[in-house]
Amino acid sequence: MRHLSRFVLALALAMVWAAAAAQTGNWREMHKVESKETIYGIAREYGLTVDELVKANPDMGVPGYTLKKGDYIFIPYPSGQAAQQTAADVPAAGALRVGVVLPLHNVDGDGRRMVEYYRGLLMACEDLKKEGRSIAVSAWNVPADADIYRTLVKDGMAECDVIFGPLYSKQVKPLSYFVKDHGIKLVIPFSITGDDVDSNPNIFQVYQSPEAFYGMVANHFAYRFKDYNVVVIDCNDRSSDKGVFTFRLRRLLEDRGISCSVTNIGSSGGMFARAFSAVKPNMVVLNTGRSPELGTVLDMLDALTGEHPELKVSLFGYTEWLMYAGHELDRFCRYDTYIPSTFYYNPYSSKVKAFEDRYRSMFKSGMMDYLPRFAMTGYDHGMFFLRGMLDHGKDFDGAAVDKDALQTYLHFVRPRQGGGYRNENLLFVHYNRDKSISIINF
Repeated sequence: MRHLSRFVLALALAMVWAAAAAQTGNWREMHKVESKETIYGIAREYGLTVDELVKANPDMGVPGYTLKKGDYIFIPYPSGQAAQQTAADVPAAGALRVGVVLPLHNVDGDGRRMVEYYRGLLMACEDLKKEGRSIAVSAWNVPADADIYRTLVKDGMAECDVIFGPLYSKQVKPLSYFVKDHGIKLVIPFSITGDDVDSNPNIFQVYQSPEAFYGMVANHFAYRFKDYNVVVIDCNDRSSDKGVFTFRLRRLLEDRGISCSVTNIGSSGGMFARAFSAVKPNMVVLNTGRSPELGTVLDMLDALTGEHPELKVSLFGYTEWLMYAGHELDRFCRYDTYIPSTFYYNPYSSKVKAFEDRYRSMFKSGMMDYLPRFAMTGYDHGMFFLRGMLDHGKDFDGAAVDKDALQTYLHFVRPRQGGGYRNENLLFVHYNRDKSISIINF
């Protein structure tokens, strides 16, 4: 039966439903604050009282609160006008029942980012609906201080086929037990601690720990650049966590007999030059992802290659460097730069531009300036998991890579018998010397 609940359609048209916050009623939509707007004016625009608007947005009641341009605020239904459930709101028989257990609010950055992620998920539901798929979505607002046990007893939770969430590590274990007891798939979309995935076959853990991620990066690096002279630059950054990668990489290179030299960001020009090979191509690796140190090293490479143009120099970086590409694009391409990541946001892609236009049209605002773009992450997760479950049911294992992803590629493996699935997708974003950008997907 072709069906998508009216509940989902309403949300997909710019509404966020915080079902767990029952005391505040149903959210009608979200409003982006413009310059010089006031709480009274916004309330009047939507036919609300100031009390109704403040009740829907608890942060407004905090002493010292001020309305700021660009903020998003929830717009509730006026008292007595909340949407009434009709037969159209009841999921069709056989519909895939999707639950969302995330902080869906406007109180802090976590909530705003998850609202954007949720919107992307709903856009995926809308596209699957156009394919004739039957999906019903319920969402529960579960902030950091929520008692998740109260959410787990809400109507509809136990009937879900798949749940997306939670955001916070302390909420994972109760939800893990819940989905295992009820035969529900659980997609943990973001960074968490804990190893519940190792003993729960119902869990898909999207996030990769730094140890796992950089372990894969080091292995692919050592294979792909085995004929290079690797130059590791110590950047004297005591706060850096990239030693996890460079330490492992140096040991791996030594085990495989791959040449590697170490120099320092404070070295003289002559000492710096001695670390490079005139015979082999050179691959430069920093032990920090910070922008100031990157800029200093790029200046040093400019001086080195200006004096020794015969040297072949490439650069290997970190996911954070994707944020610097707008400023350093020319030098990234000059030094044939490779950046490991689990995503790539390409603002020049026609598919990405179409998605951004559609998002702006539906929600009357653009996406937040984060990498990755959270709405696109939600969309890619929705298309990957929901289509997979619609096609394969409980047998879906996430093993096939979604090559049509807008930004976030996924590929799951089950490392342990009786455990769940971990995402092991990895890509290198390659800034080519001809000023093109290519994606190497492993």
